Amino acid sequence: MRDWTQIRQEFPILDQTVQGAPLIYFDNAATSQKPTPVMAALDHYYKCDNANVHRGLHELSARATDAYEDARAKLAKFIGAGSPTEIVFTRGTTESINLVVHGWAAHHLNSGDAILLTEMEHHSNIVPWQLLAQTRQLELRFVPLLDDGTLDMEAFDRLLDAKVKLVACVHISNSLGTINPVNEICRKAREIGALSLIDGAQSAGHIPVNVQSIGCDFFAFSGHKMCGPTGIGALFGRPKILESMPPWQGGGEMISRVTLEGSQFKLPPYRFEAGTPNIAGAIGWGAAVDYLNQIGIDAIDTRASELTTHALTRLPEVPGVRILGPMSSRGSLVSFALDVAHPHDLVEFANSRGLALRGGHHCTQPVMRRFKVPGTARASFAFYNTLEEIDAMIDILLDARKFFG
Repeated sequence: MRDWTQIRQEFPILDQTVQGAPLIYFDNAATSQKPTPVMAALDHYYKCDNANVHRGLHELSARATDAYEDARAKLAKFIGAGSPTEIVFTRGTTESINLVVHGWAAHHLNSGDAILLTEMEHHSNIVPWQLLAQTRQLELRFVPLLDDGTLDMEAFDRLLDAKVKLVACVHISNSLGTINPVNEICRKAREIGALSLIDGAQSAGHIPVNVQSIGCDFFAFSGHKMCGPTGIGALFGRPKILESMPPWQGGGEMISRVTLEGSQFKLPPYRFEAGTPNIAGAIGWGAAVDYLNQIGIDAIDTRASELTTHALTRLPEVPGVRILGPMSSRGSLVSFALDVAHPHDLVEFANSRGLALRGGHHCTQPVMRRFKVPGTARASFAFYNTLEEIDAMIDILLDARKFFG
């Protein structure tokens, strides 16, 4: 049994007031808060080991390199990758997806080929494909959503044919909370010879993730959504696929030999990590993985489910609330609309009471159009949140209903 009260104390940012009220931070889907061990790891690197990696023979560089590569190994183990060399460091999920677009798709897809996406994708898993499709005459297909916010898998089966060369799908929707059947999706893609890319921004660090079990070819995720620093992310890729991809950025570190006539490049993952990387970010992310492992991902998943279930139980007590997405088996977030207030106004009202929600389209404008809302207010939970905070949110929403009504 975890002592969640004690764990919460390891997040000092939560111990403050906002607008004269105790902070209630329910914007974890946008970015999670950082525990003291992560901040200590960043502090230690800058105080004791600050040096560039892979390029120096002195002690500080060696220590920095060891810590940087240790973080890669921790991430590989955390998501069930077969080797640390299957982990490419990036700036985040968005850059990881763009690496697949420019490093793989731009060199392997031809005019008339199709990419199968879903209507619930984050803009970062739509816009890069649109840009590529415009220049390469590719067809983009989208799996529609059912009224409960889940994928229409019958439509998925109809849309998946021999023209589809890649299926790209979010694991957990950041606006609906839907947990997609990624194992089934990747299996069906594999059966027709298509590759698969999973956007794991809302799943890694929240629920157990094993890329081997999922069966995906690529898995993109970010550090800042799993208690790590901002500006650091990673792309898992299967070795043979990574080896088939040329560099997408040129510079130092990613080369093995350079002459005035041409260059030879390192093997993955270093081929894709040109220039000085976010060393501190990677080290801090490694510390975050240690921290999550210490708590236990199963315990984190159970705690988040408890919080989400409590929110789903209590939100209908607020008159005029419309909840989007499944009412069970969902990620740790709840998006809702209040009939008397625009989501931006509602979020500003909540902020005046110390409650941090996210309001708007959440970078999923097609989802908002599908459900005919201008946007939603979103409460997203982490294991350091409490049931009492959810009860306080309900009181604030009831007050908002009176204020706007």
